[in-house]
Amino acid sequence: MSASEDEADVAKVLAGDISAFEGIVRRWQSPLVNLAYRFCWDRGRAEEMAQEAFLRAYRAIDSWRHDAAFSTWLFTLATNLYCSELRRIPANVVSLDDVAEPRDLRPVDGGLEDQDRDQAIRRAVLRLPAKYRETLVLFYFHGMDVAAAARSLALPEGTFKARLFRAREILRGKLTLLLMAPRLKEES
Repeated sequence: MSASEDEADVAKVLAGDISAFEGIVRRWQSPLVNLAYRFCWDRGRAEEMAQEAFLRAYRAIDSWRHDAAFSTWLFTLATNLYCSELRRIPANVVSLDDVAEPRDLRPVDGGLEDQDRDQAIRRAVLRLPAKYRETLVLFYFHGMDVAAAARSLALPEGTFKARLFRAREILRGKLTLLLMAPRLKEES
């Protein structure tokens, strides 16, 4: 995706050619929906959140200061919107305490199939407090580096790293409990 295309389309929009915003949407729709999906794990809601992000970007396009790439500005705007939206209306998740124990008694060391493991991780990530969930989503699921993710959340890099470390620790504890439950039941 070309930064020069973004700059040209922004300039056209600011000059009154609102149809130029379509190029921005075409280039960034899939990445913004994917980012939203990593926050809420609901495709329909992710599409709605991305649409709202584009609407807000269009309304605030004159606030882009060109001191960073347009994509950085757009993803920061979207990330802030997604975080606010999930604080306002949390994702519909089930507590880990309410999740039924897996019926399959395969061993813990690799016994869960990839899909089962991915679902367990997804549920555990969704149950994290927002500030930790946001750091994991941006860093691992959206593939941002520390500097870009910290900028998206308007945090110093050190704070982002601390949250990422703490998020990993909390997640490790939740997953250990979730994965050990069948083994403990088997031993009793």
